[in-house]
Amino acid sequence: MIGEWYSIIPPLLAIIMVLLTKRVLLSLGTGLVSGALILAAFSPKETLVHLGKSVTVSFWDWSSSAINADNFNIIIFILFLGMITAFVSLSGGSRAFADWASTRVKTKRGAKLLTVFTGIAIFVDDYFNSLAVGQISRPITDKQKISRAKLAYFIDSTSAPVCVVSPISSWGAYLIGLLGIMFAGTTVVNYSPLSAFVMMAPMNFYVVTTLAFVFFFAITNIDFFAMKKHEERAEKTGELYDPTKEIPGELKEEFPVHNYGKVRDLVGPIVTLIIITLMMMLITGYRASVADGIDPTIWSIFENTNVPFSLVIGGIFATVLAAILYTTQFKENDQANVSYIGKAIISGIKAMMPAVLILVLAWGLTDLIAQLETGVFLSDVVMKANISVDFLPAIMFVLAGVMAFATGTSWGSFGILLPIAGRIMLDAAPELLLPALAAVLAGAVFGDHCSPISDTTILSSTGAGSNLIDHVSTQLPYALMSAGVATLGYVVLGVTGSVWVGLAAVMITLVVLFTVWVLRDRKQRVETV
Repeated sequence: MIGEWYSIIPPLLAIIMVLLTKRVLLSLGTGLVSGALILAAFSPKETLVHLGKSVTVSFWDWSSSAINADNFNIIIFILFLGMITAFVSLSGGSRAFADWASTRVKTKRGAKLLTVFTGIAIFVDDYFNSLAVGQISRPITDKQKISRAKLAYFIDSTSAPVCVVSPISSWGAYLIGLLGIMFAGTTVVNYSPLSAFVMMAPMNFYVVTTLAFVFFFAITNIDFFAMKKHEERAEKTGELYDPTKEIPGELKEEFPVHNYGKVRDLVGPIVTLIIITLMMMLITGYRASVADGIDPTIWSIFENTNVPFSLVIGGIFATVLAAILYTTQFKENDQANVSYIGKAIISGIKAMMPAVLILVLAWGLTDLIAQLETGVFLSDVVMKANISVDFLPAIMFVLAGVMAFATGTSWGSFGILLPIAGRIMLDAAPELLLPALAAVLAGAVFGDHCSPISDTTILSSTGAGSNLIDHVSTQLPYALMSAGVATLGYVVLGVTGSVWVGLAAVMITLVVLFTVWVLRDRKQRVETV
């Protein structure tokens, strides 16, 4: 049953249950049980074994019998981020920063654009982006009554989409390495992997449409579907999220309110986090390159860097600094004392535990899905179908989207589909090789955006302080609209054989959509008046 149609049942079951019941842990648990049952051929004993391994895979790599350092470090970093949030709140740094920012960012549009530009600027890694941008932007967007769901959308839509086209990022280094393996030994390709990656950027139509959507929704006050409800509630009632739902990263501890906080209490830890993490990424990448006998260029450094470990080191330094900054208030703030340091640490850990539990189950389900070879089954369906070459870029985009949605991982979709797309296009239509590969990258990011079991989706909602299901339900329509425009572009590209005609079709469609939306909004405002 591995690699057969049965393999699609666990992810689909988990995703459908998430959307219907709104209970993430129950839904992921159901997916885990169903996946373990299928892998074990419904043997009760073997099912328990697979369940045990899937739940502990976040901490232990069963294939190599070693600690799963990457996942373990990500969890540790999330807990440190909770502590940083607690100390910043305890010291009054969030309030001070929001007050300071409100004198410079005086409009809702300014707060949204600041978030978007910050998300684009932190392009080195999607995990880093998802969690850091939330810490920087949340005090400002809260002040301007921007819903947490909208903040999560901006974070999610400027992390992976920017990382997937940036050569100086963990994503870019990984993809350039994959391209190098694919191009080795072929005489058809006359460009380097780096050149190919850079050339593919304008062919990634989903990134183009997503970023265009992000700027449109940041500049205007137009929203649709569930997002519109969240924004209207935030504007009218001041409730930035549904208080009846679980909000990862939201502190439960009520700390004393005071006016002793300073801007540095928030800016200092966040800047330290960014600088130390970047430094450690360069150091770990350099050391790994040298150890492997590779010339330590900027590309090899980012390809071999250890992002999770770097985040932990950055988190340690930032947490210690946040605690130290709080202790400087002891002399002037009568309410400040040592006992609150322990309370802040415990409160920060408690706030992040829901996100950690969701991640652990999502990683476990992803591991079971990999063992079931769900991605292989989906790719085989396309390979066995008799499809015209002209439509292959669009088909690759849709398939990558479905695969990433079902498996919850864009990187896994890259690893499976890029070699398949490369082989097909090299044999059938070499001139469409790069567009087809770009379509795979675009589709994988699209599917990742839609999937409630994706780790980046989970971390984006955590960074924004938004309920996961609220984030998925509000982002999904926007992602689907972006994907629809991108699919049209890939169809035009395949039929005409021209990247620029396909890109022009995308841009024209976006202009038409935005114009219609603006005119309709103006009409509604006039009718309301």
